[in-house]
Amino acid sequence: MKLGRIARIAFLLSVAVLLFAFIANSGGHPPAAAASRPRTESNCTAAKGTPVGGMIMTNFGAIDQYTTMGVATGDLRGAVSGTLQGAPQPGAGGTLVFHVQHHWVTESGDTLFFDLATATTVPVLLSPTLLAVVTYPLQLTGGTGRFAGATGDMNAIGEIDLSAGTVFRYTGQVCFAKSDKD
Repeated sequence: MKLGRIARIAFLLSVAVLLFAFIANSGGHPPAAAASRPRTESNCTAAKGTPVGGMIMTNFGAIDQYTTMGVATGDLRGAVSGTLQGAPQPGAGGTLVFHVQHHWVTESGDTLFFDLATATTVPVLLSPTLLAVVTYPLQLTGGTGRFAGATGDMNAIGEIDLSAGTVFRYTGQVCFAKSDKD
């Protein structure tokens, strides 16, 4: 009987951590990590940007132990991968911080370029390999094709499973460069 009660409490704490991660990324204020990191010059604002959103799902070990590979759905659908830039580092308040370089090719063949991203995570109880994403700002710095000269800011929420892969929900905006036709 006591084991069942402990399992329920652990489950509720896990749900609370995931809920906290969702709430931390759903407000109108940028995460502290986004405000303090160096930024590529961007005039992309909500009024000028095109909203984007979708899902990213990758598997660890697709190329090597530091690289994920998978798919993106939604507005930027295509193939994605992320390369860890070293081992995750302990962060403030028991967090674990990942530095990731993203590689993204859209379904139409355009390549998207991103600044180095920082994913801040917290461990989820009951699993030594499952982490909830607390903050994960992504900054688009250009690309090829229709994304040449584009900028944008996105955020991701989701989970990292060190033994299986990742699942994220991305939302944000892309500001396209003006063309000669504009």
